[in-house]
Amino acid sequence: MQTQATAPAAESTAAPVPVTNNAGYAILKTLRNYGVDTIFGIPGTHNLEFYRHLAPLGIHPVTTRHEQGAGYGADGWAQQTGLPGVVITTSGPGLLNALSAAGTAYCESRPLVILSPGVPEGEEFADIGSLHETKDSTAAAGAIVEWSRRVHSASEAVQAIHDAFEIFRYGRPRPVHIEVPLNILESLSDAPAELLEAKPRRAAQEADTASVAEAAALLAAAVRPVILAGGGSIPAGRTLAELAELLQSPVVTTLNGKGALPETHPLSLGSDIRLPAAQELCDGADVLLVVGSKVGESEMWGGKLAPRGKVIRVDILASQANKNIDSHIALTGDSGAVLRQLLGAIGSQARAAVDLSELKTALRAQARALSPELSRIAELAASVMPANTIVGGDSSQITYLGTASFIPQESPHSFLYTPAYATLGYGLPASIGAKVASPERPVVCILGDGALMFAVQEMITAVEQRLDLVVVCVDNGGYAEIRSNEADRGIPAVGVDLVQPNWAALATAFGGTGHAITDAADFAPALRSAVEGRGLHVLHVPVELFSYAAPAASN
Repeated sequence: MQTQATAPAAESTAAPVPVTNNAGYAILKTLRNYGVDTIFGIPGTHNLEFYRHLAPLGIHPVTTRHEQGAGYGADGWAQQTGLPGVVITTSGPGLLNALSAAGTAYCESRPLVILSPGVPEGEEFADIGSLHETKDSTAAAGAIVEWSRRVHSASEAVQAIHDAFEIFRYGRPRPVHIEVPLNILESLSDAPAELLEAKPRRAAQEADTASVAEAAALLAAAVRPVILAGGGSIPAGRTLAELAELLQSPVVTTLNGKGALPETHPLSLGSDIRLPAAQELCDGADVLLVVGSKVGESEMWGGKLAPRGKVIRVDILASQANKNIDSHIALTGDSGAVLRQLLGAIGSQARAAVDLSELKTALRAQARALSPELSRIAELAASVMPANTIVGGDSSQITYLGTASFIPQESPHSFLYTPAYATLGYGLPASIGAKVASPERPVVCILGDGALMFAVQEMITAVEQRLDLVVVCVDNGGYAEIRSNEADRGIPAVGVDLVQPNWAALATAFGGTGHAITDAADFAPALRSAVEGRGLHVLHVPVELFSYAAPAASN
């Protein structure tokens, strides 16, 4: 943790005179005016003029135990609030520690603001051995985020905040980094009060009307329409359901789009686009409507869509129109605005209800065949958790072979995962951030032992924040996915069979409550009790307990 102080100057030990209206205040006041009331990070020697203003502005600090956890916590918080997550790092190593989280936000199109101090103006590339000295922090971050700026005044920094919100509101949300030189951060702000006010929202961008009319005609005439909804479909809200109901169109989502249509809706096929039955459905549609998805390789699991019918794509960026699959009609605009345009252009229709029961059965069978043990664990979890539970996941087999398919979600951003960046260590801090933002909702983080060890220190963050949080550690003995990859290549298991701590005792040592599950029959009751309990609960669940468990009944 980068909190050490430099030695005091020999000629003076007097504390610096505080400047309450400095650049740090101007930046944070602007964020507060946009509605941000929580930040994630670690106080350090160089960022204290950010931290000075948190309490006076009513901003709650969440101190994680690693800056990577701060970034993932901010991501979980952002998904619940609709606001960008904000991370304050110190200079140098603090910023670099957060860049994996920035990479996640970039790949998954999540809004994130990283604020960091930088060397004073005039000391760039000085190589003089100053504390946290880094060759070029702005460029390092710039290689990862949407943009990285080193500002030269409080006004410039505040304008950068406004520019970030322009992206978050009207473009593809992605992370940004703002570096404030120490001499600027600590000096009197030159930003006028009116510059600190949040910009009013503009109307959402609509698509070209002629293109909408052409797309509406195709959809109205379609016999086998299918909707593929990605993360960019989430702003459409209820409009997605209305369009699906009008067309009687099945809706399959990507993992980032999970819950865009409630997964108990009769037309929902869940987030199983990676399964062959869902891909065959999309390929066989006479009109495939893709909403807010690049149809990325990581979502397809080696499969590739090859639609035989017409393809209509809706996206906020024109550059997505032919990414991975070509479109016949591209509708560029906000998904909510464009789907409302389509609804109006199609008008009323009388269509017979489609029966998806056979397809749902096939998808469930394909998902269960990937791992009967992990699907059983996920189904048992679903049977005892409240319907509004936020489920945290990680780049763990229990997530992509279990909870993704077998825990239905009724609302978006209730499944915390990173299918594209696929990093370990995301699930626990993201779940903490989600619980901070939505304390009224149950949050259960279900992940593998390898992933949990990546961020195990954040258990103390949950305890310190007095959160009611459940962590289910599904133990497959280390890095089981890589063990399987090695076997596929004829490589003996190397570096993947890991020594395990006593997880229940470790949870207790952190100030939580540990549960060692030794019988498969005990798992569901223990999880129900933990969800109803207070504080941090950690359940250690060995996969081997479920090797011969009977399959769960279909929901």
